[in-house]
Amino acid sequence: MPDRFDRRTFLGRAVRTTAGGLLVPSAAAAFLEACGTGTSSTTVPSTPRKGGSLTFATEAEINSFDARQGAWDSTGLCYARTVFDPLFTQAADGSVKPYLAQSIAHNPDYTQWTITLRPGITFHDGSPLDATVVKANLDGVAKSPLTGPALFNLDKVTVVDAMTVMVSTKIPWVPFPIYLTGQLGHMAALKQLSDISGKANPIGTGPFMFKEWAPGDHFTAVRNPNYWRQGLPYLDSITWKPIPDPQSRGNSLKAGNIDAMHSSDTQNVADFMNSGSYNQVNDLNSVLGEPDMGFVMLNTAVPPLDDIRVRQALAYATDRQKYIDTLGNGLTKPADGPFAKGSPYFGPTGYPGLDKNKAKQLVAEYQAAKGPISFKFGIINTAKGRQQNELLQAMWKEVGITTEIIQVEQSPYILNAIVGNYQAYGWRQFNTPDPDGNFVWWHSSTALPVGTQALNFARNKDPQVDQALITGRTNPDPAARAEAYKSIGARFGADIPYIWISAAVWIVAGGTKIQNLGKGTLPDGTKARGMASGVISAAEIWRTS
Repeated sequence: MPDRFDRRTFLGRAVRTTAGGLLVPSAAAAFLEACGTGTSSTTVPSTPRKGGSLTFATEAEINSFDARQGAWDSTGLCYARTVFDPLFTQAADGSVKPYLAQSIAHNPDYTQWTITLRPGITFHDGSPLDATVVKANLDGVAKSPLTGPALFNLDKVTVVDAMTVMVSTKIPWVPFPIYLTGQLGHMAALKQLSDISGKANPIGTGPFMFKEWAPGDHFTAVRNPNYWRQGLPYLDSITWKPIPDPQSRGNSLKAGNIDAMHSSDTQNVADFMNSGSYNQVNDLNSVLGEPDMGFVMLNTAVPPLDDIRVRQALAYATDRQKYIDTLGNGLTKPADGPFAKGSPYFGPTGYPGLDKNKAKQLVAEYQAAKGPISFKFGIINTAKGRQQNELLQAMWKEVGITTEIIQVEQSPYILNAIVGNYQAYGWRQFNTPDPDGNFVWWHSSTALPVGTQALNFARNKDPQVDQALITGRTNPDPAARAEAYKSIGARFGADIPYIWISAAVWIVAGGTKIQNLGKGTLPDGTKARGMASGVISAAEIWRTS
């Protein structure tokens, strides 16, 4: 559902809509951006070639290089991984591995995490990476209204010695290291951190150094000659160029105006995934982590959607396969929960399948007690967004449910979701390498009353979901965690706060001269996780000419 309002847009707009103090609701999910690498088609000569430049088109622009203030979506993390390095990253199998860190260890109950840094690493300004810098970075994101909600379980960060910090948590936090693979784990120099305006140029340890940024047009970085990973990067420079319209982005690649691009638009995916004229990697069949899901978000705190019969009727009336075939290029399969088939967290959800007769029965029951069912169905103000809503509107009308399509500009759309001023909204969310990243979106403690800022936008309150989230966070047994998250999928199948459609699909594509797209290695030489939700590292990309 690429033209539905999504977490990416939500994050990208969050800072620009917070003049009234609404900065708190920005997202843990983007700090854990990952979706997994699926299939690829790449022509790879045997020996990387040094030199040359690359222009890569992104789907959006960022608002800041400061992790405390930046809404780092897929574009933001691409920018970040150009000039910064994370403390940890993911291996090809999804496990967490040290990057700037040399090691991490926990105490028996997972409430203390000791992080030891690699020696001899310096920032672009020549200052050293040490424990004091790491503490400053982690304290900064923990205290920030933007990023702090993702770290509400963090108690304190202590400097143990020059190269060691200890992170203490309030309750056991088994998957904590995964948080340090994304936005929260990218380290900036003290000089950059001293500027709290959010406008400072980035100073990292990464493979490229900041050259210039013209917001809305391009960001260019040049090779770091003193990069701590010997031999990298291969390119002399890279330019990231935002082209928000997916058709324009795809046409730019076809015309040779750019060298590579990422996209979650299904038409782009269909155009490039099987073309022999381009190297590409996509996550169509990935089962690593948890993908973004496209769905209709229902406000369970307002009528008529506070009645389970209405939510059930909507689910029974929604032909997900028709939606996918009509507007999604037939690429994906219908979703019935937040996890994809093949994931260890996937299980039976009991989510209602297509059954128009059952939907009509539920509508009749509701109408007999409370009258006709009608509500406002929101979407951002785009032509494709309206087309998506109209298709669903027609399905629901067949069973006796009337909706009024409301198109809203992006900024008020965000605010409406935050304070619960909506009935049904098109949405895309929940991408994270570990389901714990969705704790703040699903727990009842963040399902505050309508009119109050809340991160649980659907206002769904379920004690069984809450307990499962605590189990997933605190229990180190992978089997127990898997069962806990399976139970959340089942509870969503019963509660129906979301009308599921399908998982999102990402692609990174480039001309045949561009090698190693969406691929990389860890410092020890083993394979790293490749493209994740359109996020790549430019360190190991190279050109044949």
